[in-house]
Amino acid sequence: MNDQDLPLFKSSLPDRAPAALSVSELTGKIKSSLEGDFFGVWVKGEVSNLKPASSGHLYFSLKDEGATLSAAAFGWSRKKNAFQLKDGMEVLCRGNISVYPPRGNYQLLVEAIEPVGAGSLQLAFDQLKEKLMKEGLFDSKRKRALPRYPARIVVITSPQAAALRDVLTVLKRRAPFVEVLIVPALVQGDEAPAKLIQAIRVANHHRMGEVILLTRGGGSMEDLWSFNNEDLARAIAQSAIPVVSAVGHEVDFTISDFVSDLRAPTPSAGAEILTQHWVELRERTRQLQERLLMSLKRDVLLKRRTLEALSARLKNPKDRLREQSQRLDELELALERSVRLLIERRKMALERLSGKLHALSPLNVLSRGYALVQRSGAGSEGVVRSAADVKKGDSLMLRFSDGAVGVVVP
Repeated sequence: MNDQDLPLFKSSLPDRAPAALSVSELTGKIKSSLEGDFFGVWVKGEVSNLKPASSGHLYFSLKDEGATLSAAAFGWSRKKNAFQLKDGMEVLCRGNISVYPPRGNYQLLVEAIEPVGAGSLQLAFDQLKEKLMKEGLFDSKRKRALPRYPARIVVITSPQAAALRDVLTVLKRRAPFVEVLIVPALVQGDEAPAKLIQAIRVANHHRMGEVILLTRGGGSMEDLWSFNNEDLARAIAQSAIPVVSAVGHEVDFTISDFVSDLRAPTPSAGAEILTQHWVELRERTRQLQERLLMSLKRDVLLKRRTLEALSARLKNPKDRLREQSQRLDELELALERSVRLLIERRKMALERLSGKLHALSPLNVLSRGYALVQRSGAGSEGVVRSAADVKKGDSLMLRFSDGAVGVVVP
């Protein structure tokens, strides 16, 4: 009996060894097995060893108190609802288990990440809001005042949006004279932020209006997510034309609301805000017009009453003329009586004076037998008053009451 007869020393190996697997072959079999059995699994853990790559991929580990799992999220930064992962954040990851052959370790290829306690969209929203707030994009000092009386308004939205019909209805009702220019853009979907940015830049490049109304109707947070885009927020902040953000309903808030110059709770409210001063001016004009009309009515009434009072005092021109004609006749008769009386008085005075004159007349004296002796050819100064004034040969004129006779003194 030798050692090989004892069972203890008998070889457990088969008489013929099977072919050995290469490391790659074995790893491939493990990879196929794992990927088939662990597809679309959800894993909860704490983020650690986070390493973002310039390509937009994220490499990190998920750990709990008993184990660690490598994970990779490819193209994470390009996802619509991407939020910023941080070490120590507790998350839920959905993905597939795969083996990375170069290192021979398995890892979770992440397709979706949800933060524990908050939705991914909300977290991404809060992170972007905090980032832009720290940069001062929400600062009220940066924002510009809206034009009080805009004559041209640029509306950026989808032409098919119900919000556009609401906005146009309000603008037409409140300020139909304001010109409205519509710049069409997508307001939902992956391409929407780029289209909205392009619309803002086109409006600024061509100076299409005095204010921009960026608007769309309500919807879920996913529907409104295009307005939570960082590039869009920066385009709004850089716009030379003031921007009013009127996105969703009153309870909806987007990043564009915070960075714009004014946030309107609804699209219709945005149109009302832009036409507020026009409406106030129109109402003020209406009030002034009413006051002017009332003032004119009062003035006309006062003038009418004054005219009526004067009319009551004013006689008919015919009556006035008749009275004046009668008065003229009376004055004419009185004047005739006065003239006749005056003539009679003057006549009587003349007769009295004539009688006195006749009594004192030299001719009247001569008629009583007297004669007037004058030097021949002389006037009254040639009257001979004394015989001593007469010389022989003087020519004298003897004037009687019925004629004159010339004589020569003998």
